[in-house]
Amino acid sequence: MHKASLSAKILIGLLIGGGLGLAAKTLAHDAAWLPWVVDNITLPAGQIFLRLLFMLVIPMLFSALVIGICGLDVKHLGRMGARTLGYTVVASLIAVLIGMTLTNLIRPGAGLPDELRSMATANSATLTVPKPPDTTGVALLVAMFPDNPVKAAANGEMIGVILFSLIFGVGLSFTQTSGALRLREVIEGLYDVSMTLINGVLKLAPYGVAALIFTMTARLGTELLPYLLSYVSVVLLGLGLQMFVVYPLAIRFLGGRSPLAFFRSVRVAMVTAFATASSSATLPTALKVAEENLGLPRHVSRFVLTAGSAMNQNGTALFEGVTVLFLAQLFGVELGLGQQFLIMLICVLGGIGTAGIPAGSLPVIAMILVTFGIPVEGLALILGIDRFLDMCRTTLNVTGDLVAATYVARGEPATPHDETGIFP
Repeated sequence: MHKASLSAKILIGLLIGGGLGLAAKTLAHDAAWLPWVVDNITLPAGQIFLRLLFMLVIPMLFSALVIGICGLDVKHLGRMGARTLGYTVVASLIAVLIGMTLTNLIRPGAGLPDELRSMATANSATLTVPKPPDTTGVALLVAMFPDNPVKAAANGEMIGVILFSLIFGVGLSFTQTSGALRLREVIEGLYDVSMTLINGVLKLAPYGVAALIFTMTARLGTELLPYLLSYVSVVLLGLGLQMFVVYPLAIRFLGGRSPLAFFRSVRVAMVTAFATASSSATLPTALKVAEENLGLPRHVSRFVLTAGSAMNQNGTALFEGVTVLFLAQLFGVELGLGQQFLIMLICVLGGIGTAGIPAGSLPVIAMILVTFGIPVEGLALILGIDRFLDMCRTTLNVTGDLVAATYVARGEPATPHDETGIFP
């Protein structure tokens, strides 16, 4: 299965699974064989696909976060690295706040009848992951730091795993011994293997989606369609606010440039990002645009855009927050303010560890759902429409990288310090 055809095959799997599920519900909804097929074939097949994703979350997040922090090279680059990291966190935080606020106000997943909700959650996947307590204040802050990172990983405590990975990455970045450099290479190898496995699991996505969507439509029919349309609208509204309100303000007041001139200069990179749905694949175009159209210093654009393609995922963070809250609303899972705060932090920090490939956010969303007791089968609904949303959020990600580079370049010298040996 080629990457270029993956989205088409997922769509085909969605249509086949949905069509067969609707036909089964219409023609044989009272027949004894339909529940047997759902409980013994389609639901287990879909759960196996989801569990394969869960299996890769911890190694992918740990390796991506550690490499991302090491890539900033804070010890050597100092001010530029700190400004890049600071902008990344703040911009992602604003994006997630926008998305989660819209979801709480519009509530696209609310209103599903209890009978349909119970049918949707029947025999849902159950994994032994404790639900985080709805704590606030100092207790919540203390609970974010794991006393045992291995235990946190085993229990699916995402915020603890993420914070440990960030702290470990900072320590590795500041340790310049031969052993530490070899360890960094090992972690880079772990990341490469994780990406290979994730790409392999995603090749099963058309079949997993077909099985999961058959299960959902055989139980619910077309009742979920209005909720999905509302969900898509909320995601697009959030992305639009970040793109056309937050970014222009950042360009004007942080970058000191005209927003209209900026968007004219970066339109080629935006179109490439929309077409490829991959921040990594758009990186060469973004570098060319930054240096030739925006006139940014070469050492700044190379550093910020390379780090940003892996870390500054504003659109992905927003999408993850909206998706988790939407599915929680759809399945009637009440999330307190403390739990929503944790979800926000996981989305912000998880965006740093999300692979810059199509559907790269899927493993992170899956684990957040499990952590907060939300049925993961709802991912089948998202996968069916994810390609278009992936194209939109990747466009936001790449544009955000260019905004970050413009901001960082404003306070940096026009020529690189070649004597550091970091840049060519």
